[in-house]
Amino acid sequence: MNKLKRILFTCAISIPLLAQLGCSSPPKNDYDLNYNFAPLKSFSQINPAQTTDPLSAARIQQSIATALTTQGFVQQDDKADFLVTYGFRIDDKPKDSGFSIGLGAGSWGSSSGGSIGTSVDVPVGSDTAKIQTIQIDILDPQTKQLIWRGSDKFSFDDGGEKKAQETNATVSKILAQFPPKKEQ
Repeated sequence: MNKLKRILFTCAISIPLLAQLGCSSPPKNDYDLNYNFAPLKSFSQINPAQTTDPLSAARIQQSIATALTTQGFVQQDDKADFLVTYGFRIDDKPKDSGFSIGLGAGSWGSSSGGSIGTSVDVPVGSDTAKIQTIQIDILDPQTKQLIWRGSDKFSFDDGGEKKAQETNATVSKILAQFPPKKEQ
């Protein structure tokens, strides 16, 4: 019977972890295959068009500067090696139903058994979540042509500190893929 308990316990632990891994995906990116990214050392930011969400815009701009500086690039206004701009949008997404499966095992006296159960969460309050998609573009300063683009998104319910942290983490994940590594 101990073997059944171990199997059920392993399943109960593994299923949520696998489900969580399946939900996350790496940021998307694309780039000019013929561009030489090796000499890039300095950047300058271009402010995008006016936005109806200046708090998100300021967070993204600061996160870009922090991420690139951390990677060793230098921010300068004149004669930068590349230009950086960004765009973002916020969409409503219906919240998931919260379906879950539970496994259990137990014993009572000389009897023992296992069980499987299910539950469905019903969202209380708002039935939608917000999804913020961030796109970062890297441009050649002479031609103003796009040489690299990365994007990712995150979910949030409220603004404030948690949204600021998610913005920073998302921008960092996007820019961790810049400059692109040549495939061998």
